[in-house]
Amino acid sequence: MQEITPQELKARLDRGDPLILLDVRQDWETKLCRLERATHIPIEEIEYRTVELNPDDEIVVFCHQGIRSAAVSEYLRQLGFPNVKNLAGGLDLWARTVDPDMRRY
Repeated sequence: MQEITPQELKARLDRGDPLILLDVRQDWETKLCRLERATHIPIEEIEYRTVELNPDDEIVVFCHQGIRSAAVSEYLRQLGFPNVKNLAGGLDLWARTVDPDMRRY
């Protein structure tokens, strides 16, 4: 599985690298905290909404702790999305290491 650490993602975002952030959490989770510019497709809708994603884009998938997003990352790779990465540790690790002001749950 291809992963990106929160620190690596922060550096890439700060550089303005063209990344698609894919949030696969539930609606209630996105109300607690989120990353700006993220596309929200809940995990249970992903198989019906992959047409909204471009296989040529670099996509970073995230969830709360990186488990659901790892499954979605693998699913997208199997569908022919070659440049998909999972955010290691999810938003929880992001909040602990990159953005301590982010609400944790």
